Amino acid sequence: MSAATEYRYNRLTWQEMNEAIAMEKLVILPTGSTEQHGPHLPLDVDLFLVETVCLEAGRRAADRVLVLPPVPYGLNMHHIDFPGTIHIEPEVFIAFCLNITKSVAYHGFRKILVVNGHGSNTPLVDLVARKTVLATNSLCSAVNYYSLALDAFETVRETPVMAHADEFETSLYLFLAPERVRADRMTGDDDVVGKYVSSDSVPSKPVRFNDYWGRWTSVGVHGDPTKASAEKGKVVFEAAVSALVEFVDEWRAWPMPERPDQHVQPVQGHIRW
Repeated sequence: MSAATEYRYNRLTWQEMNEAIAMEKLVILPTGSTEQHGPHLPLDVDLFLVETVCLEAGRRAADRVLVLPPVPYGLNMHHIDFPGTIHIEPEVFIAFCLNITKSVAYHGFRKILVVNGHGSNTPLVDLVARKTVLATNSLCSAVNYYSLALDAFETVRETPVMAHADEFETSLYLFLAPERVRADRMTGDDDVVGKYVSSDSVPSKPVRFNDYWGRWTSVGVHGDPTKASAEKGKVVFEAAVSALVEFVDEWRAWPMPERPDQHVQPVQGHIRW
């Protein structure tokens, strides 16, 4: 095993890590959650799906990618009425992930990517990426893995709602680990919907809001998983992985010029935020 062929960050020795840094590998941090996903899916959905996508992208681009161990928890208080859900306060999540990205930057990696698999982590990973750029000499960006597969999913989807434990996630899980899906327990559900907002803050509504799920669902599903299939999951998986590999190359090539200071008078450079 060598830094040129190993894509799993924690499989390298510290000496091999020096080689990976010299190769200017891009480091990927997967972030997920441990939360209820209805009666038919395990609590590891977000974690398992995002990590699997990242690892496959790493395998296909092993000479230019390192995938960190995933962060298995996220912002989940809205699911807390369902047994098993783990919630992490947003400030704690941001600080924890930022400590990871800053450590990676400290060692000399210049390009970092946070790949998220849990919708409620979206604003948090955006802040992690922004704060990493402002605190280091590295560049960090963030993406939800499922956003990379939306166009492909549109070619096979049969249900109107893509949200949680739905046709999308269930199809992908059926493709990757069908033995874990309780197919006989699949059932659909929907949230309360108004003109400007819904209880689950779906993208089609302009106002952002996320209620406690126990108020509007007794099954913990938003969407209809009964239309899911492994065949659809394969389409989603290939699209997400292929797009992620493409972005790896785009992000590694992204320019990092010097920052020219436009001040004429001396600044108070000792000030820190």
